[in-house]
Amino acid sequence: MISLAGKAALITGGSRGIGAACVRLFAHAGADIVFSYNRDAESADRVAQESRRHGTRVEFFKADLAKMPPAEKLVKFTHERLGRLDILVANAGIWNVEDLPVEKMSERDWDQMMDVNLKSVYSVIHFSVPHMIRQHSGRIVAISSTAGQRGEAFHTHYGATKGAIISLVKGLSTELAPHNILINSVAPGWVDTDMSKPVFKDKKAFKQICEKQPLGRVATAEECAGPVLFLASDLANFITGEILNVNGGSVLCG
Repeated sequence: MISLAGKAALITGGSRGIGAACVRLFAHAGADIVFSYNRDAESADRVAQESRRHGTRVEFFKADLAKMPPAEKLVKFTHERLGRLDILVANAGIWNVEDLPVEKMSERDWDQMMDVNLKSVYSVIHFSVPHMIRQHSGRIVAISSTAGQRGEAFHTHYGATKGAIISLVKGLSTELAPHNILINSVAPGWVDTDMSKPVFKDKKAFKQICEKQPLGRVATAEECAGPVLFLASDLANFITGEILNVNGGSVLCG
């Protein structure tokens, strides 16, 4: 088992899906954790209670990370409660279920996707990095997507945010390396989470999705959290600027 004992982690979007799986797995590995949520306090409390069974400190904080001030408050809260900030997992994000052709995509559609999926990642990194620079150490893992590598028709604003995250990670990897801060990304494909459930409810659509996966199925949230834990651990001490694909072989690019 990978150990994060003595480490302090901030995980955004930790009340469900991949974020919740990361909270549980990081707690199991011994990390103290603050995670953010935006809407569902009941789910956040449930994830925290489950994760505390491993004996680590787990707290949650409500924050709309599409705006800079809440992101600043979240990072400040994390540092005050945990005393340091060793690991940041920038996971919070949204995805539109309905197809949205570009000619019908409104400015509001575009701006909301950019703010929630991209600005939120920039914001938490912006406020976390100074703490890591002072420590001369840190790990950042940003959750992108296969859509950021191959694009996604009718969800082009989503793909654009995830592609931008990949570029941000690669640029920051060389910028932050002199401070011993490593930054990487995990890029999932289809994952069995609440975000995907509206699509998976259509049995025909779900079957078609699974048939396109070389492994014949979609990932679980836990199967995405494992690679995040690896990149946050000492096993990844010489890895930075990389995109770790977790997609069952559906998109073969790095």
